[in-house]
Amino acid sequence: MPETIRLVAYSDYLCPWCYNASRRLHRLAEELPGVEIEWKSYLLRPSPGRGRDPERFRAYTQSWQRPAAEPDAARFRPWASEEGPPSHSIPAHLAAKAAARVGPAEFRRFHDRLLQAYFEQSRDISSDAVLAELWADVGLPDEALGGREDPEILRQVLAEHDEAIEMGATGVPSVRLADRDAVITGALAYESYVQWIERERARREARAS
Repeated sequence: MPETIRLVAYSDYLCPWCYNASRRLHRLAEELPGVEIEWKSYLLRPSPGRGRDPERFRAYTQSWQRPAAEPDAARFRPWASEEGPPSHSIPAHLAAKAAARVGPAEFRRFHDRLLQAYFEQSRDISSDAVLAELWADVGLPDEALGGREDPEILRQVLAEHDEAIEMGATGVPSVRLADRDAVITGALAYESYVQWIERERARREARAS
């Protein structure tokens, strides 16, 4: 079994490029033995601001066609709902951290569901009601959703955001090797992630020989 290589991915549920990166990084972990992904929070909208103009927001979501045009892209649909737009990033991250407390598989299901709901189904993932619905969609225990109200989860989300900035992240997605401080920002092509892992494996093998 190859030595474990862990990547730390800083991501936000309101970032379209993070949706593509999520698909690629999950594929990487599934296809390359010994690769693990740790997801951490980055807050593009850290707090509720002034109400976002619905029409301007709808126009903004047309820009999702750019990440949608990539060869292995996730599905994107310009906003087609009376919901939202989401007020800020934190509610989705708190719920995702609560899912992680249930287990890694549960986190993965909820993580994917959040991205799908926002980018494909025009759901307001800052809404308590929507989050509860998505939680039920992936079969998580009702009582565990209350974990998002634990102040420690909020501290963790904020600390991860600060950590990303300290590591040099200027946006998301940003990814680093768990034992390195430098991040690479941007949704790389899948083949680029594979090459990164191969170079790291070769480096470790050379160091061990």
